[in-house]
Amino acid sequence: MSLFEQILSAVSNPQQQASTDQLGNILGVAQQLSSNYNIDPAMTQTALSVVGGYVRSALQEQQSAAGSDQVQSLVNQFSGLGSNPQSVEALFSPAQQQQVANEISQRTGLNAGTIEALLPVLIPLVLNLLHGGANTQGGQSSNPVLNAFLDANQDGSLDMGDVMGLAGQFLSQRG
Repeated sequence: MSLFEQILSAVSNPQQQASTDQLGNILGVAQQLSSNYNIDPAMTQTALSVVGGYVRSALQEQQSAAGSDQVQSLVNQFSGLGSNPQSVEALFSPAQQQQVANEISQRTGLNAGTIEALLPVLIPLVLNLLHGGANTQGGQSSNPVLNAFLDANQDGSLDMGDVMGLAGQFLSQRG
């Protein structure tokens, strides 16, 4: 099952955190970022794609080093809809932060200052999407959305920007 299918499954499962409101809030924040920084929404989607790839790598490293419970704890702690500079520091070293910023700049043309302002919001958004698979009762039970995101056996074509686009289409069809 693809990441987006896992998200839709979580939305329809009352035992998991995801909801149409959660998806709408995540998309709303992404749209607000585009508006606040006068960025084409396609550039924000590209930035989300890049951030999603780096978040995946960082969480896979955490999973290898400290286990799945540690990864779920990071997702729980740093997922959100607002700016959280600690989320950037928790996942990326300064060198990795520069690498993420450079790739976003190369792919979008955005300047470093704008990217530095976006990262503390984009990372919690990605983590918030992943948090949707968590059990509503809390605890460290399996999170199928996070598992699909981290699954190294998939073809590697995961694209968080595409997932956000699909979520937007899904919500517009429901509304």
